Amino acid sequence: MFRWIVKLIRDEYGIDEKLLTRTAVLESDCGLSIEQVEEVLEAISESFSITFPGGTLDEVVKLEELCMLAAWLKGLFKKPDFLSTGFEEQCRASNATVGA
Repeated sequence: MFRWIVKLIRDEYGIDEKLLTRTAVLESDCGLSIEQVEEVLEAISESFSITFPGGTLDEVVKLEELCMLAAWLKGLFKKPDFLSTGFEEQCRASNATVGA
């Protein structure tokens, strides 16, 4: 899933793949605007049939965090440690496939 998200950002926004590292901050390191990050979330949601709850951009800052969250929502990965309790509950409520 990480690779798919990297390709999406590279192809849709012309971001050099060398900048799209796991630790890259979506806005400052990758150069994405908040609107573009929201578009990326929407594309991931549609492609993988998952729902990002409100407040996702308060929880997710780095590319790796986005990828880990998406994989967890799809049931492919364990719950990321960086999620707050309230946000975790929102994720579980809006995604039947969420992982353990």
